[in-house]
Amino acid sequence: MTSEVFWQTIADYNRVTWPVQALLIAAGALLTRRLYRRPTPGTKVAMKLYLALLNAWIAVAYYLVACDARAYNGVMALFWGVMAAVWIYDAAVGYTSFERTRRHDRFAFVLLAMPFVYPLLSLLRGLEFPMMTSPVMPCSVAVFTIGLLLAFPKRVNLFVILFLCHWALVGFPKIYFFGIPEDLLLSGALVPALYLFFKEYIDVNFRSDTKPDLRVMNLLLLAVCTALGVFFTATIWQQLSALF
Repeated sequence: MTSEVFWQTIADYNRVTWPVQALLIAAGALLTRRLYRRPTPGTKVAMKLYLALLNAWIAVAYYLVACDARAYNGVMALFWGVMAAVWIYDAAVGYTSFERTRRHDRFAFVLLAMPFVYPLLSLLRGLEFPMMTSPVMPCSVAVFTIGLLLAFPKRVNLFVILFLCHWALVGFPKIYFFGIPEDLLLSGALVPALYLFFKEYIDVNFRSDTKPDLRVMNLLLLAVCTALGVFFTATIWQQLSALF
């Protein structure tokens, strides 16, 4: 697949679906606001069903329909279809609690706002609608989901976190192959988010007599995230140097 095909599929997607994208953005903003202000059981279920719909939309409207000309679009659609099924299951069993701890509020807010930074970065690069990134595309949906779970981290589905982290790592080559530095936003958010999620999981679920002990496990986690951070920082610097 060439860079021209990649960007043309994005343009086709935005041109045809922008009214639905606008509705999805409005619904997501409304549900996020209600989750912050009135986190009732009904609101939590509604958010999970919204996330299921959002992931299903990416699977069908984006990958199966708009990206039909791309290689492996079916595999990508399956990935996001699995994510939609996970959220439907979570809505049924109530595992993800959507409870705030307020420990990561500032970083979570940055991630929740990140989908709106995607099109701004495209505009700064000289791109124009419809051939530009939008808030309802795979990477912007992924970073929104990470931000939402980080805002309500009391009990989260780590399967979702690992799936999204896997997506960020697998999609990293697109930055080079298709000239889409906007995806550095997801890669840059991945490392601190990954550290915070797993540090909280380790602190809550492991006993002091665990071998290796908590201190060692936290140091190992820090080492892994630091290595990823150095790698992504070098890539971001290289991309910024190429742009400016």
